[in-house]
Amino acid sequence: MPAENAPPGPDHTRRIAAGLHLIATPIGAARDITLRALDLLAAADLLVAEDTRSLRHLMEIHGLALNGRRLLAYHDHNGAQMRPQILDALRAGKSAVYASEAGTPLVADPGFQLARAVIAEGLDVHAAPGPSAMLAALTVAGLPSDRFCFLGFAPTQSGARARFLTEAAAIPATLIFYESPKRINRFLTELRDTLGADRKAALCRELTKKHEEVLRMSLGEMVDSVADRRLKGEIVLLVDRGEAPVADADMLDQALTDALTQMRLKDAVAQVSAELKLPRRQVYQAALAKGQKE
Repeated sequence: MPAENAPPGPDHTRRIAAGLHLIATPIGAARDITLRALDLLAAADLLVAEDTRSLRHLMEIHGLALNGRRLLAYHDHNGAQMRPQILDALRAGKSAVYASEAGTPLVADPGFQLARAVIAEGLDVHAAPGPSAMLAALTVAGLPSDRFCFLGFAPTQSGARARFLTEAAAIPATLIFYESPKRINRFLTELRDTLGADRKAALCRELTKKHEEVLRMSLGEMVDSVADRRLKGEIVLLVDRGEAPVADADMLDQALTDALTQMRLKDAVAQVSAELKLPRRQVYQAALAKGQKE
């Protein structure tokens, strides 16, 4: 007999709303699935998964059967072919659940294009929130969480990668990256060289799993710490925000000189103010002092 105060199991008979339901799945511990996600998996007309094997296994753990329902694979390589089938079912008033391989859909996930297609058709999209590697890492990192920026995976091409890192260095927020264990050493070295060795960071690996590990140290220390290690598993890397540079008079004068040769006063003031993070009034007065007129 179940315990008197035990939560109810999934409702196999409950009718759910038509449309696409995006459910978050565990990033490690199977019991992190939400009760609502189990209800949706039990009752949806159509099941869609980034990895059908992972979803089948999760459903088996929680005692959920397909009961003749279709389970479709939907990933980066077959999305264009699968979307019409899913849209046809939704147009017919059916309900469909989409599950990421792990975590919250649409965060570095092929479900993004599916959700956009459903929205473009004027059909309903629902979210069943739950596990997220990004937010789990932010929770345990010990870095400021009042403002953060998720940047996902860095580009692989050298030019785009360099621009990506340079732009990231200027963002006044905790930075959150995903990275492969095979590339993490290279990525840490690039971050150290671009953002500075003293920038605080947290490397979160295998969160909620048996070999969970969180390293908290400066980027310079982290490069040395993992240099001789072969890390395994899913990695989320967080980097503290940098100190905003204080623009001096010479920096302001040079920035205004460059901007005013390309644009009118109003636009130049707006651009320099944003670049140097200075009050517009201060930049405007400096421009007038250079002999500029409105």
